[in-house]
Amino acid sequence: MKRIFLFLLTNIAVLAVISITLRLLGVDRVLDESGAINFGSLMVMSAVIGFAGSIVSLFLSKWMAKKSVGAQVIETPQDPTERWLVDTVRRQAQQAGIGMPEVAIYDAPDVNAFATGWNKNNALVAVSTGLLHAMSRDEAEAVLAHEVSHVANGDMVTLALIQGVVNTFVVFFSKLFGILVDRVLLKNDGRNGPGIGAFVAEMIAQVVLGILASTIVMWFSRQREFRADAGAANLAGREKMIAALERLKGNHEQAALPKNMAAQAISGGAAWSKLFMTHPPLEDRIAALRNAR
Repeated sequence: MKRIFLFLLTNIAVLAVISITLRLLGVDRVLDESGAINFGSLMVMSAVIGFAGSIVSLFLSKWMAKKSVGAQVIETPQDPTERWLVDTVRRQAQQAGIGMPEVAIYDAPDVNAFATGWNKNNALVAVSTGLLHAMSRDEAEAVLAHEVSHVANGDMVTLALIQGVVNTFVVFFSKLFGILVDRVLLKNDGRNGPGIGAFVAEMIAQVVLGILASTIVMWFSRQREFRADAGAANLAGREKMIAALERLKGNHEQAALPKNMAAQAISGGAAWSKLFMTHPPLEDRIAALRNAR
């Protein structure tokens, strides 16, 4: 969940900076100087803005992940646990046919792990100290295999492409909405370019459409968890992966989640909130593995 949140946050920040910069440079005025909406130019500009945000987010993903959690990359293993982590990830990476990822540990009580990076051969796999304390070696091996599968599946790249397409349409319709508000409601003839009202309307539309569009990204995120679980079952064994998910389920059920985490709750919550979940409920993931042939 951390890597998805950081990716989306960086993406939104880049979109906002680019939109404001183009506004200050007068690009909106050039697109609209004739008084007629140039849909082709508007779509091209929207694609440039949309994909710039997702691509920058992708290339910054590993650096942002390290900084946000204080992950310490294992350069030279200092104890048997670190040696086991590096050896396990190396073996799984070879099985999956990818380059050796960086392996890191970060200090956190929650049982968690993540993988990120801009390509299969330049990735990061990190685990929390909470996971190392709470899980057996077999369970931790399955979690590592799950993260290596994310890397092997190219999930971050695919996520960036999907986010880029979504961003493109969000920017396009937001700018179109701003122009229509400017022309129809504010009676601006467009000869001097869109007014401040168009910019305000565009920003509001971008926030609303961005929230709605994020459901598409979250849907993909949930589907890739099932694929990574299946990959982990191949790398480490299905029973080990099921045991790891059962352990996670037990830990989540014992912990009381704060209200602002309701969208990521493992069970319960309103149906609409599940649209914004980055991960499927653990019971669904366990059932998918048990039913796999």
